[in-house]
Amino acid sequence: MSPQIAFLGAGNMATAMINGLLASGFSPSQLRASDPSEAALSRLQSLGLSQLNTSPQHIFIDADLVVVAVKPQVAPEALAAIRDQIGPNTAILSIAAGIPIASLQAAVDPTVPVIRCMPNTPAMIGKGASGLFATAQASDAHRALAEQVTNAVGMTMWVPSEALLDAVTAVSGSGPAYFFALIESIIAAGVDLGLDQQTAVALTLQTAIGAAELAGRSELPISTLRENVTSPGGTTEQALLALQSHQFDEIITHAVQACAERARTLGEEFG
Repeated sequence: MSPQIAFLGAGNMATAMINGLLASGFSPSQLRASDPSEAALSRLQSLGLSQLNTSPQHIFIDADLVVVAVKPQVAPEALAAIRDQIGPNTAILSIAAGIPIASLQAAVDPTVPVIRCMPNTPAMIGKGASGLFATAQASDAHRALAEQVTNAVGMTMWVPSEALLDAVTAVSGSGPAYFFALIESIIAAGVDLGLDQQTAVALTLQTAIGAAELAGRSELPISTLRENVTSPGGTTEQALLALQSHQFDEIITHAVQACAERARTLGEEFG
């Protein structure tokens, strides 16, 4: 029997996942969703889904996987509302940032398999990076189904402990913002050097895309790729020396660590 996936919440991330699942071969009849927004459900209806409701009543019965895609502060309450629909073979995949597994299980049942996911915003265009952790109750089939969901919007990495999702948050969950900030700074510097805005934006974005693509395809270490661009006494060397003189590595490390610490704190608050 074809697996059934039900989405609790039909916002942007849920919609991206549903789009990705449909593109990967899932039938609209395998996907369901509940969301109080008629507009959100209308978008899914246009994709061919028919099992849609502004009320969660009956939507989650017999689902193999329930994807919790509501705002973190309401996730436990929203789950508790469908507790009676969670069957013995149903697993939960939560993309509600910061909500610990203990809180999710407390809302339904401690024996329910839970998989926590930390996605990121490039999932909206199918280029996301998701970190997943599963409880011991999750079967191989549950894990495989959850991975189908996250692979539909990018790539997936599993971590061996729930605590490591804070590191995932710091590296990839919040990571796009770091790259956007760097892109903004390079564009501004290019404009200061005399480039017009359009040219600075185009050159910077293509350089970022090309560097990432090269790093992903190459068998060489990232450090070697950097060294290959850095001729002794050349222009790139001067730029990197300027970064080092302002403790570039230390700044990045501090930023990522601050993010991870905030993720831990939020987890404790939500827990």
